[in-house]
Amino acid sequence: MQLLLQILSAVLAIILSKLIHNFIWVPRKIQLHFLKQGITGPGYHPVISNTSEIISLISKSLSKPIPLNHDILQRAIPFYHLWSGMYGKTFVYWFGSTPRLAVSDPGLVKEVLTNSSGAFEKIGLNPSAQLLIGGGLVALNGDKWALHRRIANQAFKSYFAWVPEAVASTEKMLERWEIERGGREEFELEVSREFHTLTADIISRTAFGNSFEDGKTIFENQEKLIALTNIALRSVYIPTFRYWPTAKNRERWRLNKEIIKSTKKLIDIDSDKGYSKNLLSLLRLPHKNQEGREEMLGVEDIINECKTFYIAGKETSGNFLSWALLCLAMHQDWQGMAREEIARVCKGKKAPTAEDLNDLKLVALIINETLRLYPPAVMITRNVVKDVKLGNVDIPAGAQVYLPMTAVHHDPEIWGEDAQNFNPWRFNEPRKHLGAFFPFGLGPRICVGQNLAMVEAKVALVMIIKHYSFEVSPTYLHAPMQLLTLQPQHGVQIILRRIVD
Repeated sequence: MQLLLQILSAVLAIILSKLIHNFIWVPRKIQLHFLKQGITGPGYHPVISNTSEIISLISKSLSKPIPLNHDILQRAIPFYHLWSGMYGKTFVYWFGSTPRLAVSDPGLVKEVLTNSSGAFEKIGLNPSAQLLIGGGLVALNGDKWALHRRIANQAFKSYFAWVPEAVASTEKMLERWEIERGGREEFELEVSREFHTLTADIISRTAFGNSFEDGKTIFENQEKLIALTNIALRSVYIPTFRYWPTAKNRERWRLNKEIIKSTKKLIDIDSDKGYSKNLLSLLRLPHKNQEGREEMLGVEDIINECKTFYIAGKETSGNFLSWALLCLAMHQDWQGMAREEIARVCKGKKAPTAEDLNDLKLVALIINETLRLYPPAVMITRNVVKDVKLGNVDIPAGAQVYLPMTAVHHDPEIWGEDAQNFNPWRFNEPRKHLGAFFPFGLGPRICVGQNLAMVEAKVALVMIIKHYSFEVSPTYLHAPMQLLTLQPQHGVQIILRRIVD
């Protein structure tokens, strides 16, 4: 018995010493390392770190809307807004026992995202989102990521061929709007919900071609999985909890099985038809590597990329279109100028062609300014996998770098005194700095679907502006919120008026 007690005491002593080492000694050492370089922050607290304060600040920011303007930093990333004001734009805070260095200098942003030394690596997914995203591009690193990226690049070269799909989906949405209008001169719509339906329809058409109606069933299940994942992401993460057979977890597992089963069925159907221009076919195409050997994605890989395509494409484009319509509803002068350009370029056509899209210069400026003020992701994070010098700062391996995209996009030192204003003309001038505007990322991990997202946005905006004038409804509450992407917490209520052709 005495020997057993001695063994237990020794084991407990080892565990305690490791806990002290990992959660007290190492963080204090790293904190001192940054302090010697003049970098401060909210300070490390064992066990709770800065997490409770971050959660509290986010919860407080979401409790009420803000005035109807584009100064959204305090709501999108309230902890960064607070701490950058207290400690400067470069500071260190703690995510658990991991230090995160906040960096907003455009030159350093570019260096992190375009670095080829292997020092900065994509941070792994929150385990709660693992079923949702699977093993697609956004979750991969290393050689497997490189293979998926090469094949995805090859597939997305066809983005202009998908213009008819975007047109067909937008026409379908506008037909619903006319039914909703019911002959009235004006009517109110919550357009965020409409745009999520639109982008889901476009993605289903581009991903599955003639089988897009069957593809919708897959994405409807994925939509349910998104809702369950959001619940998990808003809850305190408990290791291994995702394996517990709770009611919500069992429903997640069931939905995931259905998604996999249905996608496999469509892959088999698509294989029997040969190759076509839909994404499913294009992802099945072999790719020749530098050695001349053919490489292909397996069925599981294709399923994971379809999951990623849906999440990234629907969320990004759906929310972006909501913000774009809000901006144009707030700024009637730009709505009018865009309408004049569309009439000139499209010359009475019912919908834009692929050739028209390149000539819509003002619409492109509006899109870029919307992406600046309301970027899809409020931030980008990277793991530091080896000791590295970033600018004048020595960063130890094991730390993380936090790039506050929204803060960079709104910085008056970069964009001028009117940084919080909607001014698309600023994008008519040469780019101030590559790292000052990165709504889809930069470097090798830049969003592979960004060109398709731009095509979707242009087609939808052109067809809406051509047929409707619109303004912000008095019922709208301005409440940008970060979840999977930057989205309107209470939707976007818009009053529309049909333009007589």
